[in-house]
Amino acid sequence: MSVETAPELQLAEQLADDYKSLKAEIRKVIIGQEEIIEQLVMTILARGHCLMVGVPGLAKTLLVSTLAKILDLEFSRIQFTPDLMPSDITGTEILEEDHETRRKFFKFIKGPVFANVVLADEINRTPPKTQAALLEAMQEHQVTSGGKRYQLPEPFFVLATQNPVEQEGTYPLPEAQLDRFMFNLWIDYPTIDEEKAIVKATTSAYKPDLKKAMNAEKILAYQKLVRQVPVADNVIDYAVRLIDSTRPSRTTNPDVKQFVSWGAGPRASQYLILAAKARCLLQGRFAPEIDDVRKVALPVLRHRILTNFSAEADGVKPETIVQRLIAAETK
Repeated sequence: MSVETAPELQLAEQLADDYKSLKAEIRKVIIGQEEIIEQLVMTILARGHCLMVGVPGLAKTLLVSTLAKILDLEFSRIQFTPDLMPSDITGTEILEEDHETRRKFFKFIKGPVFANVVLADEINRTPPKTQAALLEAMQEHQVTSGGKRYQLPEPFFVLATQNPVEQEGTYPLPEAQLDRFMFNLWIDYPTIDEEKAIVKATTSAYKPDLKKAMNAEKILAYQKLVRQVPVADNVIDYAVRLIDSTRPSRTTNPDVKQFVSWGAGPRASQYLILAAKARCLLQGRFAPEIDDVRKVALPVLRHRILTNFSAEADGVKPETIVQRLIAAETK
C-alpha cells in the first residue's frame, strides 16, 4: 500500500483509530482478554470464522454479544443440543394460504443464522448433519431451501464455542470441518487481579453505556482493504515454508516426523497471510512482517495439525509442535 494511494491510506488510518475506540468501549464490559479481542477482530476483517474453546463462565457469550453491539451488527445465539435440526438453524418452509385466491404456497421463515454475528454455542453437542448445515452457511454465505438460495447478511461471522471439559455425549468436529475455521482460540482463566476486577464490576449496579465504534458498511470497506494490502515475497515465503514444515512427508523436522499424522493444508497458508494483513492494519502499519505471521501461527495451526498416538503417549500437543516449528524457522 503506497503513499500515493491516498484513499486506502486514509481508510487504514481510520481503521486503526476505530480499533482503538472499539477496545476502549469493550473494556467497559470485558476485563482482560486483550489478545482474544484482537484475534476476533482480525477474523472479522479477514472474512473468516472462529472456534473458541474454554470452560464455562469465562464470558465467551458476553464477549461476542458486546463486540456485536459495539460494531453495530445484528447478533444471534444458537444453543446447540443433540436434538437440534438443520432447519432450526437455517430456517424452514411453512405452508400458507392466500386469503383472496385460496391458493396455497410455501413461505420461507429465516432461521437464527440470518444475522451478522452468529454465536454457535457448544457446536460439538449436536449431530454432524446439523453441524454441516451451519458449516455450509459459513462457506457459501448463503442458505438453500426448497431449491431457492437465500443470501446471508454481510458481514457474516460465525463464532463457535466448545467446552473442553465435558466430552460425554458430544460429536467432535471432523478435521475437514475444523479446517473451515480461520482461528482456534483458547480462553484461559483470568489472572487474580483481573478476576478481582471482574467480581467488583459484575456484582455492582453499574451498567456501562456502550458507544458504536464501527458499522456494517465500514467493516465491509475494511474487509476489502485487507485484501488490498501488499505482502512482500519473503513474508509469503516464510508463511508457506512454515505450513510445509507441518507435513510429515515434506519435512525433516524430527518432531513432525515422530508426532504428526497429517499437517496443515493450503488454506492455512492463506489464513496466515490474511491474519497477518489484518494484524498490521490494526496496529497502524501498512504492510505485514514475518513477526505478524509468527504471532498468528498458533491460532491458525493448532486445529490443523493432527497428532498421532506417540504424541498422545508423550503428552505432546499441537501447540508444542507449532512453537517448536516457529523456533526452528527463526534460527
